[in-house]
Amino acid sequence: MKNFTCQHCSNVVYFENHTCVACKQWLGYEPYSSRMLATSSQQSSPIFHLEGRNYMYCNNHQHHVCNWLIEANSTGTFCEACKLNRTIPNLSVQDYVKEWKNLERAKHRLIYALKRWRLPFYRSTPGSYNLEFNFLSGDEKLKDNQSAMTGHANGLVTINLAEADAISREQVRQELEEPYRTLIGHFRHEVGHYYWDRLIYENPNNLAAFRNLFGDDRADYGQALEQHYKKEVSYSWKGNYISKYASSHPWEDWAETWAHYLHMVDMLDTALNFGLLSNTETKVVNAYNHSNFMDIFEAIVPLSIAVNSLNRSMGQPDVYPFVTPKNVLQKLEFVHQVLRNYTTVNN
Repeated sequence: MKNFTCQHCSNVVYFENHTCVACKQWLGYEPYSSRMLATSSQQSSPIFHLEGRNYMYCNNHQHHVCNWLIEANSTGTFCEACKLNRTIPNLSVQDYVKEWKNLERAKHRLIYALKRWRLPFYRSTPGSYNLEFNFLSGDEKLKDNQSAMTGHANGLVTINLAEADAISREQVRQELEEPYRTLIGHFRHEVGHYYWDRLIYENPNNLAAFRNLFGDDRADYGQALEQHYKKEVSYSWKGNYISKYASSHPWEDWAETWAHYLHMVDMLDTALNFGLLSNTETKVVNAYNHSNFMDIFEAIVPLSIAVNSLNRSMGQPDVYPFVTPKNVLQKLEFVHQVLRNYTTVNN
């Protein structure tokens, strides 16, 4: 994540800020230039300016869940991130609004990263599917074709609102014996399935390489998950997978590895932009556009030790509770090369 500053007073601000805490100006993120714009907080309907163009807030700003901008003369009312939503929570339930805000914070960070790689969200082929999101609660009456279970199907990523509740998420994390379970982790994992369809399944060379490294994706998925949740798999997963869930099926191995790669790149990019790593400590200048994966990994190792130590000094769990064996490194490098090849050919 970039280091953002207020356009008006140059104070450092967070990616999610709607106002500057120093000068009280309205703040809005303009996704094409990737800049944080500022304008007078006295305006009831603020208009932002950049290079002769006028911008206004996404329509979801009224719910305090989005600070992204669209062009003032745009025919649409939603930003690039919010227009991917198919279903949002029932806004008459106050708790749902709070949970939706948490979901959108994570989703907007995801879309920011996907845009950095210039990955596609839409399809031009008839009958194919775009990337979309459902935010659903199991407590609500759903449509016949809906399920509140977190997952992915044909481009539609569903996140259960319960995941936005820290207590509920922690209970599930402990029940499933997971070292790491966060909202941004869910988003990164589920879009991994979407991009498996687009970057792996639709590319014969990538598919052959995937099956050689991750295993045969044609294995019975339902049976594999049933065995996983019944804990019927007895072999050790730690030498070959980034997580226990990754060992359940090649699709999940890919999604977990993909998500972990996104964790690493975003963490390293943030550290670089905030000056936490110097040129003498890493060969990486731009984590999203660096050709050598091992340079990225070698920078992550001391960084993860440092951030874990910082958290421990505050009595908090490790930020990065992972051990990365050699076999997982090969899979991470595969994800890296798939992304690099796509961006080189298509951008």
